[in-house]
This record gives sequence, structure tokens and C-alpha cells, in this order.
Amino acid sequence: MEYSPAAWERAMRMQDVILRAMSGEISWFAAADILQMTPRNLRRWRERYERWGYNGLVDQRRCPSKRRVPMAQLEGVLRLYRERYAGFNGRHFHEIARREHGVTLSYSYVKQALQQAGLLAKRRSRGRHRRRRAPRACFGELLHLDGSRHPWLALMPEARATLITIVDDATGALLYAQLWPRETTLAVMQALAHVIRTHGLPMALYTDRAGWAFFTPKATGPVDKTRLTQVGRALHQLGIEHIPAYSPQARGRSERMNRTLQGRLVNELRVAGIRAVDPANAFLRDVYVPQHNATFRRAPFDPANAFIPVGTVDLDAILCQQDERMIAPDNTVVVGGRILQIERQPGRRTCAGLRVLVRQHLDGRITLTRPPDVPLRYTVVTRETVTPAPPPPRVLSGRRRRKTGLGRWPKPDVQFAGLFPKRTDHMSNT
Repeated sequence: MEYSPAAWERAMRMQDVILRAMSGEISWFAAADILQMTPRNLRRWRERYERWGYNGLVDQRRCPSKRRVPMAQLEGVLRLYRERYAGFNGRHFHEIARREHGVTLSYSYVKQALQQAGLLAKRRSRGRHRRRRAPRACFGELLHLDGSRHPWLALMPEARATLITIVDDATGALLYAQLWPRETTLAVMQALAHVIRTHGLPMALYTDRAGWAFFTPKATGPVDKTRLTQVGRALHQLGIEHIPAYSPQARGRSERMNRTLQGRLVNELRVAGIRAVDPANAFLRDVYVPQHNATFRRAPFDPANAFIPVGTVDLDAILCQQDERMIAPDNTVVVGGRILQIERQPGRRTCAGLRVLVRQHLDGRITLTRPPDVPLRYTVVTRETVTPAPPPPRVLSGRRRRKTGLGRWPKPDVQFAGLFPKRTDHMSNT
């Protein structure tokens, strides 16, 4: 059996101290103090030395394991992380190494090897700050929606996009993930439309107090649920409870999901060589989200599905931007900088002064309706189709006419200048 040089050196030192104690040079208490062990433990080592001799002083626990990892295999794992997967966290790197490179080492061994090699930082475990809330029992009972602005494209760090995610509370499944320029009402409604059309209507939605979600009269104060935003109005019409979060710790599951994605997705996009938002969204939809759910999704406590089928609900008429406008005297309505010329309606001489409901749909369409839900036809008027009217004649008051000379009779020399020749001497003689 092979032992390390340190184990043989320790055995030699222990033998020297035991022999000095046996010869009476030092006491057994002094020998135990030199070897930094209790007298009772020293008696055990003395019995081992008397029974097996010098080999009995070798600590069997310091013997190299027969199942130790070959040095070449360990160097290959470290080289793989350093050259290709630098920046991945330990768990993420271990999953990819097992799935794509056939590494059979355990996660604990790989993590400790990376930390000892200085490739992975050691983190202290954080203390328990809040009492953990038990997840909801059914799939679709509560969804978390959040946006995270981050340099997701590592190859294009100056392009900071916003990743909007929707996570199920009961299973931890990532139901939606897409990069957007900003966290806007349009982006949030697109995310909700995707989840509702795919799974159905959830029971509740948990979000922060962003401007698109709630109206907050006072900063850091309670929200005003009587003044609904466009998203709040759509959720109210669909019968979905909207729950506000008053601290980052309250929506810890969303924060942990963002931290997981920032640690994994950024590296996945870098390894895939993606530099634009559209390919990144395609990678999210086709590759990353299925792999993420296969790794992190868990079974709910209750197998019942809490999503409600949409049925005949017109989502296009609910998940949109709705505003009430008044038709101008020229039968036009301005929406988003575009002039909508309303056509003549049957049975009405004019639509001027009517209150109409303007809907800007997610696909870019605009619809106009008047009570009771009567659609209005219109044409978009551009600057090229509008012929400017000539300006009206300028009418001046009497005072301004006198001041400008338009109300006076002109002087004779001014009026007849050039019509008659000037008087000369030869003309007077005649």
C-alpha cells in the first residue's frame, strides 16, 4: 500500500516521541503534549506500536484512495472549463460537461477542483433572512412576471436588452422568455398573450409596481387599484388577480430566476456565438427554455391544472391599448401621430363630437368603435393626400388702412406720373 511522504514523516516523528517516553526521558503527558493529542489517544498509538511496530504508526486514513481520479482526467476537466466555459457557475458547467462531454465526475468534486484551481470563486452561504413561502399547489395558480435589463449578449456588451420572463410558482417552469428593447406595456401584453394562448388563463399574476403594472400615487407607497393601467384593465377583464410586490425579497422567486438566467443564459449565448437579439430569441425558444425546464421543473403538490381554457374570449380586443377619444369637427381622430379620417356612417350626417373607443392591437391594427360596440370605418390620411387650402384674404381695419395709405386718394403726381409729358418752354409758346 502506498502512503504519502507526509504520512511517513508523521510516523517517524511519532516513533521518536514514543521511544523517548518509553525510555523515561520525558513523561507520557509531555509526549502527548508534543504530539498534540490526549494521553488516552497516545496510549492507543503505543499499543499499535508494540503490536505492529513501525507500520502501526502510519495513519490508515492518510492512505491514498483506490478510487482517486487520474490526474490526466482532472487536467482535462480544468482545461475544458478554462478554455471554453470560463465564467459558468459550478452547477451549470457540471451539467454541460456531463451532457455534452461525457464527464462522469460528481458535482462536489468538480466544484472543489475548480475552486482549488482558482477558476471558481468561493462564496459564503447566506443566512436565512425571511421565512420561505410554500409554493402554490397547482400548476397555473400563480405566475411571476418580471423584466431584467442586463448585457445578455456577451459578444455585444454595449447592447443592453431586457429579458421578460413568466415563471410558474408551483412547478418553477419557465413559461415565457424573450428579449425586448425595454419593459413596455406592449412587451408585457405580448408575453401574457403567449402564455394565455398556450396554457390558458391563470388564477393570479405577481409583479412589481412598475409604471405599466400599477398606478402608485406616492413613491414607495401603496398602489391605487381604482386607477387601472392598460395591463391592469386587461387582467381585470380576464378575471386574473393582480398582486403587487412591495420589496425585492417578496418576489424572491423572480429574483432567483433572473440570477440563474444571468449566470447561465449569458454564457450559453456566448458559446453559441450569438450577437443579435432575433437569433437570441430563437435560441431561447428552441434550445434554452426546453433544457431549462427539463433541469429545474418540479412536480406540483397537486396534479390538478389551475389554468382555465380561453374559450370564446376575444383576446385581441382585451390585450391591447384602449383609449377613449372624441371625434374632431372634421371627422378625424389622431392616434399615434396618424390621422384617421372617419368615413360617412349610414344614418348620420356627421360623427363630430362622438366618443369612440380606440384599440391599438398587438399586431399593429387600429380599430374604432362607438357605443354600442359599432365599428367605424376610416382611412389613414397622410400629408401627401391633404391639399392645403388657400389662405383667406387679409381684411384690415380702418385705422390700419389709413396707416398703410390704402384708404386715401393718391396724390395727382403719383397717380398720373408717366401718363403726360412734363411742361417745356417751346410747348408754352405754342
